[in-house]
Formats: sequence, structure tokens, C-alpha cells
Amino acid sequence: MDNTIKKESRTISHYDKHAEDFWLGTKDHDVSQNIQAFLSALPKNKALDILDLGCGPGRDLLHFKSLGHQATGLDGSATFCKMAAEYSGCPTINQNFTQIQLADYQFDGVFANACLFHVPSDELPNVLKKLHACLREGGVLFSSNPRGNTEGWQGDRYGHYIELEASQHFLEEAGFELLDHYYRPAGKPRAQQPWLALVCRKK
Repeated sequence: MDNTIKKESRTISHYDKHAEDFWLGTKDHDVSQNIQAFLSALPKNKALDILDLGCGPGRDLLHFKSLGHQATGLDGSATFCKMAAEYSGCPTINQNFTQIQLADYQFDGVFANACLFHVPSDELPNVLKKLHACLREGGVLFSSNPRGNTEGWQGDRYGHYIELEASQHFLEEAGFELLDHYYRPAGKPRAQQPWLALVCRKK
């Protein structure tokens, strides 16, 4: 089996096995800062076509739908896709990130909250190019990932952790312009802000 597929399969299997625990542990997380940063970069007062990449059990899908947007979820975990569709009533796509197949110019925005760090570094350029292609002109990609300078396994999950400069390089190579970034949780010293959020526009 290809090494990338092994990394994805093992990571997805972890989420499949722990889907209910993951839902209970994340369903009440406050990601309003991330959603606001994403939507503030997009046109106002219109229904948007949004891809929730790594949608998990559907928490953010339901929120986007409640705001009047057409939201579609995508996740490598078939268990998560089923949970998300039932919880949100939104369509979901069960695809591994490295094998994404989406129509060009399909979405106004891609919301990738806490998911792209699972993409191995050698696959990230291709994944970002596919996300770039699925966005309409001026479309927005939001991503939030744990930051660092390591790549490898943490238990049964594969992670690629990078800081701002490296993140910006990957994004610019894929055709994105960085509009804004911030660290989370808000109001903490930098050493206590393990998450890096990025708002980018398709050039």
C-alpha cells in the first residue's frame, strides 16, 4: 500500500473508531472567531456555496446552514459523513483529502478548520491546488491548524505541523494570497497559542 494511503487510512480509522467521543468532545467548541474571520472575507447579504473540509460530525455545517448558506461537507471518515448529514441535513462527500475530486469554480469559500495538518507535506501542494481550483474567482480559503516544526505520528494520527512562514509559502505556491492570520486561543501569550489561523484569497 502506498505510504500516503497508509497515513490517511490509519488516521481516518482512528476517527472512525472514536467518532462518538470526538463528537462529544468537540460539539460545544467555540469556533465563532474562525467562522467570523472566514465569512468576513466573503460577500455579505447573499447565500454562499461553502465547502466544510474535514467537516467531522457536522457542527459547523449546521451553523453555516442556519445562516442561510448552502454548505457541503467533505471528510475522509465515512462515519463522520453519515453523522454530519444526519445532524445538519447538508450533503456530505466521503473523500480522502489527497484524492479530492471537486468541480472547478464550485464554491465561494472553503472552511478547513483543524484538518489540513493531517495532509503529509509532500501531498499538501497538490491538495491546496485542488482547493484553489474548486473556488470561484476571489474565493476564500480559511484554515486553522496546530502549529510547530514537526511531521509524523501522534498515536494513530498523522500530523504535519508548520509555522506562519512555511504555511504562507505553501499557500502562495498554490495560488493563494494571505489576507490575515491570527493565533488561538485569543488573549493568551504566544507560547500558549498552539493554533495558527489563516485567511486566504484565490488570486
